[in-house]
Amino acid sequence: MFSKEEFQEKSDSEVVELAKENPEYFGIIIERYKDSLFFFVKRISYFGKEDIEDILQEVFVKVYKNLNDYEDSLKFSSWIYRITRNQTIDEIRKRGSRPQTTSLENNDLAKFIKSGSNVEKEFLQKEEMGSLKKAIDKLPQKYREVLVLRFLEEKNYEEIMDIIKRPKGTVASLIRRGRRILEEEMEGE
Repeated sequence: MFSKEEFQEKSDSEVVELAKENPEYFGIIIERYKDSLFFFVKRISYFGKEDIEDILQEVFVKVYKNLNDYEDSLKFSSWIYRITRNQTIDEIRKRGSRPQTTSLENNDLAKFIKSGSNVEKEFLQKEEMGSLKKAIDKLPQKYREVLVLRFLEEKNYEEIMDIIKRPKGTVASLIRRGRRILEEEMEGE
């Protein structure tokens, strides 16, 4: 076995290869991704802590079962985020309801604002985070998830393309439209 420091130096691809040979190494993948995936699910859904943990358990089971099918032509992080996104959407559909409010926190909102337009920056200066959160909650799921991936998860366009399985032009369009809807909603406030 490797030390914790040695694992931190290994790339995802190297850890995946080790996990394929020895299932004990799969724990490194879980440790590496559990927190970021937890917050991703929290940001794109309305689920509480226990529900998110259940979703992540399913995600990691799916990742483990399909680890041999993973091809490193795709970034591992994009692959695991796609599985997480799909599992979250499946859970939303299974429950038969559309998310009413997301679990964005003030530091998440600040990230949106820092990357945003003058309207969004004005809201930060006024400390009206509640208005921004309401505007984000009103966004249709397809716009909210690309904005979360781009500005909160800090994924580039190629990673978003891999996660949501859409071409680059569609990703750019979703981000642009989502931001426009968000700005219009905030101006209406």
